[in-house]
Amino acid sequence: MNRRHFLATALAATLSPIAAQTGRAPRIILRSSWQTVNIGDIAHTPGVLALLEKHLPEVEVRLWPSKVDNGVDEMLMKRFPKLIILKREELNQAFEECDFLLHGSGPSLVAQKDVVKWSEATGKPYGVYGITVGAPGASATQPDPDSAIAKTVDVLSGARFVFFRDTVSMALVKSLGCTSPIMEFGPDGAFATDLRDDEKALAFLNEHGLEEGKFLCCIGRYRITPYWKMKPGYKYDEAKHARNMEMREHDLGPLRQAIIEVVKQTEMKVLLCPEDSSQMEINKENFYDKLPEDVKAKVVWKSTYWLTGEALSTYVRSAGLFGAEMHSPIMCIGNGIPAIVCRWTEQTSKGLMWRDIGLGEWLFNMDEESEIPGIVPAVVAMAKDPAAAKAKALKGQAVVHERQRLTMEIVGKSAKAAMG
Repeated sequence: MNRRHFLATALAATLSPIAAQTGRAPRIILRSSWQTVNIGDIAHTPGVLALLEKHLPEVEVRLWPSKVDNGVDEMLMKRFPKLIILKREELNQAFEECDFLLHGSGPSLVAQKDVVKWSEATGKPYGVYGITVGAPGASATQPDPDSAIAKTVDVLSGARFVFFRDTVSMALVKSLGCTSPIMEFGPDGAFATDLRDDEKALAFLNEHGLEEGKFLCCIGRYRITPYWKMKPGYKYDEAKHARNMEMREHDLGPLRQAIIEVVKQTEMKVLLCPEDSSQMEINKENFYDKLPEDVKAKVVWKSTYWLTGEALSTYVRSAGLFGAEMHSPIMCIGNGIPAIVCRWTEQTSKGLMWRDIGLGEWLFNMDEESEIPGIVPAVVAMAKDPAAAKAKALKGQAVVHERQRLTMEIVGKSAKAAMG
């Protein structure tokens, strides 16, 4: 029996007696599900749920969501039929009955106020699973005690554990004096997402002549997400729009050239697909409409948004993915599919997780001009040698799996300890 299997078996053994002694299993509130306009933000929740199901099967989980509209609640319940999705009026009862609050993955301590609410109302413990901390350009200088980052560090200090999805965030928080007893690298929960909608995916692939293993996926995005195009009542920001327009050719031109070279140099086709609901337009205007006609014949533009299950069912049938997004690559690597990430400072430090899992060769900083010429050769190499790319993806996946096992061991011990 290897060490990892021993730890998993030992953890299950420790949880079972607790359930027998108390007449029930530990109860965890998962605070997650931030929005539904982005398949990556959707993926945080099913990813952490899948990890809890796999590593802590006896634990009862109640989801405290921000948003589960647009069919996301049905998708979650289909995959996790035992899941309890809390309504607002059920929170007080859940606070009384549950033992531990787990803040799910996200771009920050998204539900910081709710973590404080839980702690002050119940006195019960909490932990944080797979977040980034720090705005672009954040430094390790001691902040004003009343600043937002100082307040975040204070809340994190009260956590039983904090797992950061990139080690840059971890180093920043440690330098700012966080005193949580456990602070470690812990992959974004979306790596574990296993949702599927094979029926929709296969119908689309068949309609457009995309054969399994014979196409790459590509996702374009702007520097700053144009939420004013996706969320009713979200105020248009002229400065952010101007920044997007200023940088779009700089950022998306190399990806467009990669599409062209893949089509010209290989037998692969390319699928232009979205991660958020603004990107169908971005992909069309910046990629598809600007391609030579002979290249367009082997490029498919997805004109409609999709949910996480259909997207992942598509990704796992591809030979790999490249682009300027983060969570589609995360879901790809989590399922052993190659993925190249292009990033810039507006996206915070989250993209640097690619270095943390050993995939630094597939990470390109668009703010560093010397790195940009490497994008096209990397994408073409992925297309020309799918076996080598797959092997590299599996190495990254193995690093993720190791950290998932170890972090879930800590979650389980914390939930058990919270029962007294």
